[in-house]
Amino acid sequence: MQEQLRLVEGAKRSTITTKQNTKRIAPISTPAMACLSRHHHRTWLTTQDMLQRCPLSAHHCRLNDDADPISLRSLSSAHRLFPVYAMGAPEPTPEPELDGPDPIWNAVRDEAKLEAEKEPILSSFLYASILAHDCFEQALAFVVANRLQNATLLATQLMDIFCNVILHDKPIQRSIRLDVQAFKDRDPACLSYCSALLYMKGYHALQVHRVAHALWHQGRKVLALALQSRVSEVFGVDIHPAAKIGEGILLDHGTGVVIGETAIVGNRVSLMHGVTLGGTGKEIGDRHPKVGEGALIGASATILGNIKIGEGAMIAAGSLVLKDVPPHSIAAGIPAKVISGLQDHDPSLTMKHDATKDFFLASS
Repeated sequence: MQEQLRLVEGAKRSTITTKQNTKRIAPISTPAMACLSRHHHRTWLTTQDMLQRCPLSAHHCRLNDDADPISLRSLSSAHRLFPVYAMGAPEPTPEPELDGPDPIWNAVRDEAKLEAEKEPILSSFLYASILAHDCFEQALAFVVANRLQNATLLATQLMDIFCNVILHDKPIQRSIRLDVQAFKDRDPACLSYCSALLYMKGYHALQVHRVAHALWHQGRKVLALALQSRVSEVFGVDIHPAAKIGEGILLDHGTGVVIGETAIVGNRVSLMHGVTLGGTGKEIGDRHPKVGEGALIGASATILGNIKIGEGAMIAAGSLVLKDVPPHSIAAGIPAKVISGLQDHDPSLTMKHDATKDFFLASS
């Protein structure tokens, strides 16, 4: 009998303790719980019911009765369609301020729409990469970020980095358009602006270099070098962030291209695969080539040292250049020698790689 009384008293004390502990638990009122009904162990609210019970605006909302409104500048479709997730996201990056219409972006979108109709299997990819974005800069950032992402550099982080640099740098905005025009005009394998943006790794590597170059001069050298390393791993293109590269550049194929720290590449230059603009040893300082505007550097050409390649010059494929090359001339051989003048003002635009054919036939 006494044993039974002790068990009853113990049960009562346990019940009282449980009730007291229950009263101490504060009610959960965070927005994260708005998706649960009162019987949260059984039922989930639909999105529509959740929004009716806890309305959220794309411009402002209250977390509770005492909280101040949170401003949400809805500049993107994500913020308009997913306000719950937008609450924890950074403010969208503003669109670039262009002086007029953007014909290249309009062409890219039109091409993407046509390609989506021709190849339905790629329609989701084309929408996510191009049609879902508001400008060329955002589309480029999305494409390159997804190609370079890894466990250290997430795609979302990379896209933020690219957008923050490109959308606040008008020279880069101009360069990325002149570069894609160069690919469209000079590379016969490039079928459209859309294909250059989506598939040409030489174009991708070049644009990431532009971002890395800007970061380098902002003092963010570690991040710039991380991007250089990742581009080298993914695309096989190694361009030091400090190298200065002009606009309207064609990096055809891109594979095996190496450009050193103090190299300078002028506007409208075309570089084929396997090109090296390197130094001659381990000395520091200004030690890399300077390539003039409109020059054409053939496949697997190697140019070493602080030498000048004149404007409109052509370096034949496979050449080893160790001395200055005059403007509008052709250099070929190992070591390279100037073999003739050049009629084309900008060989980088005509892309006539067989200009040395007559010379070698005559000397054989």
